[in-house]
Amino acid sequence: MKTITPGKVPVQEIHGILLGAVAPRPIAFASTVDKEGRANLAPFSFFNIFSTNPPVVVFSPSRRGRDNTTKHSYENVKEVPEVVINLVTFAMVQQVNLASSDFPQGVSEFVKAGFTPVASSQVRPFRVKESPVQLECKVLQVIETGAGPSAGNLVVCEVVLVHLDEAILDDTGRIDPRKADWVARMGGDWYCRANGEALFKVTKPMDGFPIGIDSLPPQIRGSRILTGKDLGRMGLIKTLPSGEEIAGFRQDETYRQITEHWPEGDERRERVHRYAQQLLDRGELLKAVALCMEKTR
Repeated sequence: MKTITPGKVPVQEIHGILLGAVAPRPIAFASTVDKEGRANLAPFSFFNIFSTNPPVVVFSPSRRGRDNTTKHSYENVKEVPEVVINLVTFAMVQQVNLASSDFPQGVSEFVKAGFTPVASSQVRPFRVKESPVQLECKVLQVIETGAGPSAGNLVVCEVVLVHLDEAILDDTGRIDPRKADWVARMGGDWYCRANGEALFKVTKPMDGFPIGIDSLPPQIRGSRILTGKDLGRMGLIKTLPSGEEIAGFRQDETYRQITEHWPEGDERRERVHRYAQQLLDRGELLKAVALCMEKTR
């Protein structure tokens, strides 16, 4: 494994490594104004949410690596501590990329990138009409992490108003990622799109303690078929299935066909474990564990 010590390699090298490794990153399309009211719009992938009570997001308009100058967004929030964070969809990404250009101070990226400004309710910067989620924010604090090239400036923002396009909501009023079509930054010129097969669900641990992988029987932990992904799902169950539950699950037609054709041995075990993977994909965790708890020798 390659080992790198920051400070012993050029800043741009560690910059590229970190951006390639810490990914995908959501994009804050930050709308700000200077003290004269001139609008600025710029994307930042050093961004995330850090609190919900109060709701706090943080983004970082870092110092430029090439000449150590500061960005207009940073200068604006120092003058007018307000910002609108607009979230970025696939339909917007090419225009957002255009808005990342270093236009001179006073040039509106709304105009250059073809976005529609919408007046905010509680802050001075405009919202981006094309974004389905717009967060009006008050800047609580700006934390400067350093004074050299590429040093971060953490803009800590409290969300005071949220605007949601109802077109991306599901029947319960929650954001449906399949409708939102978000994009995120990778390293270099790469992005990724949260859509289609890229989306998948992972069941969260329920209240209380799951048994964990270490409590699964040895024939499951030592399987040549079951992967770490499979064991991670099996380890979510609260208790191992009882003898009665195992007997009930063994009435499953597919399981009975496997055991009738392969009454013992490694072939049977592997086929049962492959069937268990299908059960895990269907969310039948306890049944998958139960069917794998047989001894084939």
